[in-house]
Amino acid sequence: MPTITPSLWFDNDLEEAIAYYSSIFPDSAIETIERYNEAGPGTPGEVVAATFTLGGQRFIGINGGPQFPFTEAVSFTVACRDQAEVDYYWDRLVAGGQESQCGWLKDRYGLSWQIVPDRLTELTSDPDPARAAAATKAMLGMRKILIAQLEDAVQGV
Repeated sequence: MPTITPSLWFDNDLEEAIAYYSSIFPDSAIETIERYNEAGPGTPGEVVAATFTLGGQRFIGINGGPQFPFTEAVSFTVACRDQAEVDYYWDRLVAGGQESQCGWLKDRYGLSWQIVPDRLTELTSDPDPARAAAATKAMLGMRKILIAQLEDAVQGV
């Protein structure tokens, strides 16, 4: 069976980015770092590509230049079991980046992440349409997802 490995195109900060991500996610490691040599085409010693794992998922990264910046068209979802996990990943990934809405953020490298507590999915897919709608409406008004506010929104519905 073939392996699917996401490949990420960074401007020129791949080595810094993968060290940063590896410090956040458990079961992460930098596997290889490839550098330009005398044959070029880049400056000898500069990083051209790397392989790394984050949370057990293997990635490939390249320093390709500014031609293709990250957009929200591709994001990574971090499923969190509780508010402490949401807070942990949100706080670290948004540092130097930008909050969006509904649990989305852009990190300091421009990569988009969705920090999603399991409880959000449970509440927005509740068999009771009124509870699901109340949870969805509450979520739409949030940046970082706050489980207590979701729970408050569905109380008494």
